[in-house]
Amino acid sequence: MRAVLILTPIILLVFAGSFLAKRLLVEPRAIVPPDARQCERIVSMAPSITETLFALGLGDRVVGVTRYCKYPAGARQKAKVGGYLDPNFEAIVALRPDLVVILADSGPARRTFDKLRLPTLVVCHKSIDGILDSISTIGRTCGAEKKDEEIVADIRSRMQRVRRKTADLPRHSVLIAIDRMLDRRRLEDIYFVGRDGQLDRMIELAGGRNAYRAAVRFPVISTEGILQINPQVIIDVVPELKAAEIGKEAILADWRQVAEVDAVKHGRVYVLADDRASIPGPGFIRTVEHLARLIHPEVDW
Repeated sequence: MRAVLILTPIILLVFAGSFLAKRLLVEPRAIVPPDARQCERIVSMAPSITETLFALGLGDRVVGVTRYCKYPAGARQKAKVGGYLDPNFEAIVALRPDLVVILADSGPARRTFDKLRLPTLVVCHKSIDGILDSISTIGRTCGAEKKDEEIVADIRSRMQRVRRKTADLPRHSVLIAIDRMLDRRRLEDIYFVGRDGQLDRMIELAGGRNAYRAAVRFPVISTEGILQINPQVIIDVVPELKAAEIGKEAILADWRQVAEVDAVKHGRVYVLADDRASIPGPGFIRTVEHLARLIHPEVDW
């Protein structure tokens, strides 16, 4: 997240200087294949889209993904086409895609896809409903209607199960740390899950309530701020490799710096070592179930 601010000027320069962006100066317009049989060479422009395509059984049709698309394992073997904010348009065109799937907030990249007259499908993953809608939309567009119905039905069933088991339980206040400098051995520059986004909704689905109430997507909260918020549960989301390297006990030890916080006093600080926890694809339900187990360990899951 911090890197995004640093890379933004570079990304804009790369975009402005793109040979292909200059070459094809046609009127921007979205082009979607009229026939599912045309969706044989798909480029995915986000990890959540890639996860959705593979879940729908369309992995063999995916010819390109972003550098951040690592799940499922099959995605790592696909050609790389840059990143979410700095796509490599020449690499994408060279793959001869008959469908490029992008997120609704792709900004300048979306307009360039239109100019290049590449068939595009736009989906939104900012909410739970958006994730579910995108599964249906991609499935319908690519001829995987039966599979998309199965996936959506399974997710809704699992969501209902979590709701049913937590319906009459207290809504503990939960603070989720989504990014921090783990090597410094102290708490600073911690990004938390705010009120704007699907992770906030996932806390609610898991039977908790977000301890951070302001409408900021990923606020940076100081130790003084954590003390003031005083959450009952803290969940520290860390990369799997870092968790293995540093060790969960060492990661948990950092939180002793805010020993007065209820979550620390009562041993309710947890490490969630899952690189896929923040990917808003079909696997979000797995994260919801994991959060529910941490927030409500008293339930017979």
